Amino acid sequence: MKKDVVFIHSAGPQGHHEGSDYLVTYLRQTLGPGYRILFPEMPDPENPHYKTWKGKLKKELATVDGGLILIGHSLGASVLLKYLAEETQQRSIAGLFLVGAVYWGKEGWEVEEYILHEGFSSKLLHIPQIFLYHSIDDEVVPVAHVRYFAEELPNVLVREFDCSGHLFGKGLPELVEDIKSLKTND
Repeated sequence: MKKDVVFIHSAGPQGHHEGSDYLVTYLRQTLGPGYRILFPEMPDPENPHYKTWKGKLKKELATVDGGLILIGHSLGASVLLKYLAEETQQRSIAGLFLVGAVYWGKEGWEVEEYILHEGFSSKLLHIPQIFLYHSIDDEVVPVAHVRYFAEELPNVLVREFDCSGHLFGKGLPELVEDIKSLKTND
C-alpha cells in the first residue's frame, strides 16, 4: 500500500516551474513507488486567505488513510502549522515537514489571519516528528523565521542550507531521507 503525502503549496502562481512545482516534481521523482504525493490546488493562491485554505485543507485531510505525512511550503507550511495548532486532530500524524515557513507576526510580517496563538507549540505535542527546512539565501522569507520557530518548538529538527533559495529548485534530498525514515501507522 502506498503512503500518502499531502503537500500544501506556497502562495502565488503554481504552474509548471512556478511556486512549489519544483519541490513536488522532485518528490514525485525521488520518493519512489511506495509514496503517492497529493498536491491539492489551494483556493486563490495569488490572493490567499487562511479561512478558505483551512476549509480546503480539512477536506483534503479527510480523504487520506493511514498516518498522515504532511509537507507545507512557504505559506502552505504556515497554514498547516496554524491548522494543526488550532484544530483537533482525530488522525495520527507520522511527520510534519515545513519548508521555507513564514513566522507571521514579526516586523514586516504582521498579517493577523496567519499569526499563531501564544503557546501554539503545546498543541503540536502529538506529532512525533517535526522538521524545518530553510535556506540562508532565501530571498522571500528570511532565514530568521526558521530560528523563531526553533525557539518555540524545541524538539524539532532544523535543517539550514546555504544556497537553495526559497523554491529549492534543485531538490531537497534531506526531505526525502527524513520522509523515508518515518514510522507510519498504516
